[in-house]
Amino acid sequence: MKFKHLFLRGCAAAFLLAGTAHLAAADELADIKKAGKIRVAIAMGTPLFSYVDENLKPTGSDVDTAALLAKDLGVKLEIVQVTNAARVPTLQARRADLVIADLSITPERAKVVDFSVPYAVISLIVGAPKDIRIKDYADLSGKTIGLTRATVNDSITTEKAKGADIKRYEDDATLITSMVTGQIDIFSSTPSNLAEMQKRAPQRNLEMKFEQKDFDLGIALQKDQPALKNWVDNWVRENLKNGRLNAIYKKYHGRDLPARITQVQS
Repeated sequence: MKFKHLFLRGCAAAFLLAGTAHLAAADELADIKKAGKIRVAIAMGTPLFSYVDENLKPTGSDVDTAALLAKDLGVKLEIVQVTNAARVPTLQARRADLVIADLSITPERAKVVDFSVPYAVISLIVGAPKDIRIKDYADLSGKTIGLTRATVNDSITTEKAKGADIKRYEDDATLITSMVTGQIDIFSSTPSNLAEMQKRAPQRNLEMKFEQKDFDLGIALQKDQPALKNWVDNWVRENLKNGRLNAIYKKYHGRDLPARITQVQS
């Protein structure tokens, strides 16, 4: 009986210790402030959102957004460079505290990570040279189309372009290079990537063929982090209200954020 009593007491103590450790590790906002830095995963190589400038310095709307967030939180920004496919896995592996990487808010992703309220938007398009006739998904049947793996472009094109041969690339930079060098003729990506392709290969006469969909972008974080999510949500709302997030977006993308983003949350 004595052994049984000691065993039960030991189990109870272990359970309490485990619960305490879980609670201690649960407040990531406190941990970030204590560390004095925030690790933000950013998918570099995405024109206008996140890329390296001529001085080899990270820049773009997502980079500026991350820098502003870190400044307002009062901590140092540490950029964790990732590919598009590694955005959510990097967060899940706890190698980053947040993801600010043109990450569209989708039901599938929301099952494994939490999102802030939308801070920006991204448009998806299909593009190709002017002499290729494409008006909709049906025209992609039997054709090869390039896109970036593990993006909403991937999921929506896979779903709707049933007869297409889809060639998947690990990041936007590789996709752009493949279009610029003529390895592929059709792509699904963003207007900003089309602009980069047109800049680098004007002789290809690339143009948008049709718009696929607009998606709201969210800042991703670990699930069950109420303090951090509340802070990030309030930060996004405040900086939409004061116009700073719109100014960042317009600086790089040349247009204002849509009213559904700036007004609904203000």
